[in-house]
Amino acid sequence: MSEENPVVAQPAKPTVTASGEPISPKSRAVAAILAWFLGIFGIHRFYVGKNGTGILMILTLGGVGIWTLIDFVMIVVGSFRDKENHVLANW
Repeated sequence: MSEENPVVAQPAKPTVTASGEPISPKSRAVAAILAWFLGIFGIHRFYVGKNGTGILMILTLGGVGIWTLIDFVMIVVGSFRDKENHVLANW
């Protein structure tokens, strides 16, 4: 007799929020880590596809840190959006 391992289906990540807004495929945890450690260089903005504002963050050193702090808080509370205006919701 051969025993087969049953395949356990993983629940799919949601694609829309409870209010119907589309969810970004980008990870909120990755964006938060990038913002925390490399925020003054705008690396988290490049990660979500916002290259123009990423360049501006490099030139201003993250708005002298203020812009970086605001972005980090927005990522943590779940209101930060990617280039397609999708919410970063999945950790």
